[in-house]
This record gives sequence, structure tokens and C-alpha cells, in this order.
Amino acid sequence: MKRPSLLIAMFLGGLTAILLIALLYLGNQLLGLPFAPFDIFDWMARHLPGGMINFVIERMVKVISTLNLGPTASTAKLVEHGIALLQFVAAGILVGLVLGIIGRWRPDQLVLSGMLAGAILCAGSIFIEITLHPSLSVGMLPLIWLTVTFLGWGAILGRLIRELAIQTSPSTQIVSDQPSQDDLSRRQFLYIVGVGSAAILVSTAGLKLVRQSGSPASAGVATPTEGLGTLITPSGTVSSPPQSTLEARFVPVPGTRTELTPNDQFYRIDIDSLPTVIDADTWRLELVGLVDKPLSLSLADLTSRRSVSQAITLECISNEVGGDLISTSIWTGVPFKDILAEAGLKPGVQEIAITSADGFYESVPVSEAMDERTLLVYQMNGEPLPTEHGFPLRIYIPNHYGMKQPKWITHMEALDHGGAGYWIDRGWSATAFIQATSVVDSVAVDQKDPQTGVIPIGGIAFAGSRGISKVEVQVDDGPWEAGELRDPPLSPLTWVQWRYAWKSSPGRHTVQVRAYDGEGVLQVTEPHITLPNGATGIDSVTTNVIS
Repeated sequence: MKRPSLLIAMFLGGLTAILLIALLYLGNQLLGLPFAPFDIFDWMARHLPGGMINFVIERMVKVISTLNLGPTASTAKLVEHGIALLQFVAAGILVGLVLGIIGRWRPDQLVLSGMLAGAILCAGSIFIEITLHPSLSVGMLPLIWLTVTFLGWGAILGRLIRELAIQTSPSTQIVSDQPSQDDLSRRQFLYIVGVGSAAILVSTAGLKLVRQSGSPASAGVATPTEGLGTLITPSGTVSSPPQSTLEARFVPVPGTRTELTPNDQFYRIDIDSLPTVIDADTWRLELVGLVDKPLSLSLADLTSRRSVSQAITLECISNEVGGDLISTSIWTGVPFKDILAEAGLKPGVQEIAITSADGFYESVPVSEAMDERTLLVYQMNGEPLPTEHGFPLRIYIPNHYGMKQPKWITHMEALDHGGAGYWIDRGWSATAFIQATSVVDSVAVDQKDPQTGVIPIGGIAFAGSRGISKVEVQVDDGPWEAGELRDPPLSPLTWVQWRYAWKSSPGRHTVQVRAYDGEGVLQVTEPHITLPNGATGIDSVTTNVIS
């Protein structure tokens, strides 16, 4: 009588779960089919208590920045992906354990039991797909795909556990120099499974490389002011200075982040593991509710209307003081007020509720929606919005963190009351006004003047649409001294670069910076975590100067 080893059963459960992950990923990359591991993770993230999610976000950002693991946004996504895959493998290990226990009593039922386990996981995955994207139809192909892959996985796992069961009694084993027919069929079965697994993993990796090498180049910006003369359209208070004025400013200190961020370096924070992919040909923007004329606009409809381009800095509310969850680019789009005027708002409208294709939601007060600077954005740095950043449409609202600015917008509704907000419902600020902040990007010790000992220090300061009027730098316990702003900035909506000429001395030193907004108000210097209103405090850098 054969009894399967529970350890081997658990190992096989995890191993075949990896095979299932590869299969699901292949289907996702080739045909856009659901990738269950990430969707399950995203569903859990939306239904777990807000306090738990916020705690994880805070700790993740802190660890990434403290250990300098790389760009915060991309590293955080990588960590999320790893967690999603590990929990899927853990589920496979658990199923293997259950099947191992069943095999000790009913080994003849292992294949059927495996298929039943796969059916249960399949049903859960289909439920998650429907609830995660209620505006999208699951369709027959995804349904068939999930059913075949999960039931097939369960059947394979059940047979593997049965085939690799060990003899509990040595007396039942037969010593022979020739392999039995059962041994041959078992080896053939394992060979097929192994070769199939390797083929899927290799083809998946190859497909990924092909997609990356064949993807369009990012709309990067070679130099901070390249192309501004043609991209920036004057629009009242948000117009950019003439190119000649920009070129006359001082050269930033080496190591200071550039005024414009290339698209592939722009931070990305959203609620899904994978960016939402939308077909521009079928996409529509719906504007309904308390309006005289409900609208249903295509992307071509929007791009044919009056457009405005603005240089804009966007910051995540989870950005720590001195962090990298902040970027600047040129946004092009339609003034929101034009679309609202076209629809005609009825009396009593207070807010415009916005819904995204990924399930995100937010609400904009009418006073801010009617601001000339508020844009429905469809271009980024002169190119169509990348998928990762909200293609085909996102919104920009001045003076607010990114949590108030949805991407992948599909639906808007004019309300006579306040609307809900995804992150507000999870304990974050209801207003999410940007905190003034300043950052030391570079203490360029390699640029030290050998005659005077002067070392250039540089960085950025940002206070939303309020602008920056002054920055001050302190070295060790010395006095706060004024730095030089690279004035004027690209626009009143962007960060401003600054520099300071420090007459250095040998030894270890700490450099700090603080900023005043355009109204002369000093940034909040007391340190506070990002939750719920955004981080505050003084950024500092420690450096060593050699004589």
C-alpha cells in the first residue's frame, strides 16, 4: 500500500504552482487574459483593513529609502509582485498538503480531488475578476482559460502526488534489475511535466524580452529645457517663461534632479499590480448626473478641442521628506472647465465624481474643476500618455497630491453632494493639499574649488501651486543662510532648483535645507510621517570633506 509523503506533496504543490504562474503569465502577455496571482493580491489589498494597508505602505517606503534599494515606486511594485507570487505558491503548497493527506486514505481519488481543489480556486479567481473590474465583462475566453488552467493544474498535481508516493512497507518493494512498466510510465510522465514546465518558463521569459525590446522608446527629455518653446502653450498664470529667459539661468549643481523627468523615470503609484490597458478605439469618457447635456466623448473628440500644455510637478502623498515619489513633466490636455461648460452644470452641483477603469474613484469640488489650470490630460512630454501613467486620460488638479488625481478615467458624474475618495476611505487626508518641502540632492564635493574650498550644494523645493520664494541652507550648527533659486522655474506649477556655495572645511558635516512658499510661509519643520496629510520635516545630508 502506497502512502504519499506530505513533504513531497507540499513540494509538488509549490512547484506546480510556479508552473501555473508561468502559464497564466503567458496567457496574460499574449492575449491579455487574467493573471490570477496579481489580481488576487489586488483584491486582498482593497478589502483588507485600511489601517493594515497604510502600515504596510509606510513600512515599505521606509525600508526602501533607508536601505537605498532603488527607485521607490518601481521597487515597491517589485515587492508587491513578489508578495503576490509567493502567496500564490503558498496556496499551492497548502493544496499539496491537503492532497497528501487525502492520498493517505484514498490514493485512487487524488486526481479527482486535485481537480476539485483547482475548481475551488478557479471559482474564487472568477469571482475576484468580476468584483475587481465590475465595469469590464469577463467574457467566455477568460472564463474558459481560468477553468482549463486551474482544473488542469489540480489534475496534474493529484497525479504527481499519486505517482511519487512512497512505499510504507519495505516488504512490499520488489527488487529487480529491470524497470517495471509502471516505472517507465511514471518517468515518462515526469519527463513530460518537466520539459513542459521548462518550455513555458523559457517562452515566457523570451516573450517578456521581446516585448521590452520591441516597445516604443520612452518619451525622455535629453536636457531640462529641450523643446519647451514648442510644447508650452501660454495660458494665463501658468505660462512658462521664454526660452531665452530659461537659458540665461545658472547651471544646476551636478547631481540635482533635472527640471523635467523622462517618462520612463516618472514615479508610478496606483492600486493595481499591473497597469490598466485600455483600447483607445473603444474607450469613451462619460459625463452624466446633474448636467444639461450628458456627454460621451472619444479620445478623438477630446484631442480636437482647445488644448493647454503646462509644466507640472506631481507628488505622491506617500513621499517621504527627500524621497523620489515626485516628478515633473509637461502635461497636455483639455481644460476641465471647457468640458463642464459644454455639458452645462445644473444649479446645486457641488462636486464631480470620477471613476477609473482600475476601480479607483475620487471627487473634485466644482470650484477646483473650474480652475483654468485643471486639465483632462492625454499627453505627457509631447507623447500620448504611457499606459503606466493613465492612457488614454487622467486629470491634473493644482496643489493636491497624486492621490486626488485619477488615471485611466472612464466616468464622471456631477453631484449635489460630496463624493467619495479611494484613499480618503482608507484614512488619508480628505483634502491632500501639498506640504511645502525642500530637498538636498547633491553636495558636490568633487566640484570643490581648490583655491577657495567652496563646494556647490544643490537640490529642489516645491510647494504645489503656491511656488517657492526662498530657500535657506544650514551646515552643522551654523546659521541659516539664503540659497539661490534658479528663477524663474519652468512654470508656477513646478519644483524650483536651488544652489548654495558652501565654503567648506575638512571633516564630516551635515547639510540641511528649508524653504518658504510663495506667500513667505516657512515649511513645516517638525517631522511627521506621511499618513494622513503628507510628510513634513527637514531634509539633511551628511558628507565627508577631505582636505
